[in-house]
Amino acid sequence: MNKLTGSTVALVTPFHADGSINYEKLEQLIDYHIENKTDCILILGTTGESPTITFEEEQVIVAHTIKYANGRVPIMVGSGSNDTAQAIVSSQTFEKLGADYLLVLTPYYNRTNESGMIKHFEAIADAVTIPIMMYNVPGRTGCAISEQAVEVLAKHPNIMGIKEASGDFNYMTRISRYVSDDFALYTGNDDTVVPALSLGASGIVSVWANVMPREVHDLVDAYLNGDTKKSLAILHENLAFINALFIETNPIPVKHVMNELGFEVGPFRAPLDNPSEACQATLQAAMRSVNLKK
Repeated sequence: MNKLTGSTVALVTPFHADGSINYEKLEQLIDYHIENKTDCILILGTTGESPTITFEEEQVIVAHTIKYANGRVPIMVGSGSNDTAQAIVSSQTFEKLGADYLLVLTPYYNRTNESGMIKHFEAIADAVTIPIMMYNVPGRTGCAISEQAVEVLAKHPNIMGIKEASGDFNYMTRISRYVSDDFALYTGNDDTVVPALSLGASGIVSVWANVMPREVHDLVDAYLNGDTKKSLAILHENLAFINALFIETNPIPVKHVMNELGFEVGPFRAPLDNPSEACQATLQAAMRSVNLKK
C-alpha cells in the first residue's frame, strides 16, 4: 500500500449566500491547492461542515471534485458515521465515484465498547478496496480508539493509518509503535505537527493549510527530508496564527479568515455562526502577524 505523505488539507466547503454549494469556488480552491503543492485534498471532513451536508449533496460534491481534480491530486473523502451500515454505504459509494482514500471517524454519540469499535472499522475496511484512514478525535465524538484496538486494526490490509487528533502525546507515543510500511500515523493538530513527525508521523491533515498551503507542505517536506531546523522555524513563525484558528469551533475561524482574505467561501450552515467580535479581533491581529493583512 502506498503510504500517503505530506500535507492533506481538510478543505472547507464553499457556499453561496443562500447556503447552496458553490461549485465554481470549489474548483478554484482545488486549483489553489494544486498550485501550492498540497499533497492530498480531504473533502467532507469536519472542516467541510459535513454534519450539515446531506448524503445527496455529498455524492455531487465527491463526483464534482474528483472529475475536476482529474488525477492532479489525490482525493480523500470523509465517509464516517455513528451507524456502521451507513458508513459502509457511504464508503462504497465514494469508492465507486473515484475517491483515492477514505477518512472514517469513530462512531460518535452512541459510543461503543472496544470490540464494537474494532468491528466497526473492520466492517468498513472489508467493504471497500481503497485505503482507509481511521480518525481519532475524542473531543468531538466522545469516544476514542484504544491503543489495543489500534494494535489490532493496524494489521488490517485495507487500513492505511490513523489521523490522531486527541492532543494526547502520551497516547500518540504509545500508538506510534505500530507504524510500519503498511500503517501510518498522521496528526490532525496543526500546532503539534513537528512533534508528531518526530514520532514517525507521515504527515498532517491540516486546517491551517486552507489559508497557507505552501507553508504546511514545506514544513512537512523539510522534516521528512531531514531539515528539522527549517521545519520547526516554519511552525514557530506561524504558531500564533495557527492557535488563533482554533479559538472558536472549527471551521468558524478559518472560514472567516478566508473570507477576509478574499477567498469568498461564503457563510456557514446552522448551527455554526459568525465569530464573535473578540474572535474577529484576535484573527485580525493573527493575520497581521504572518503578513496576510496590513
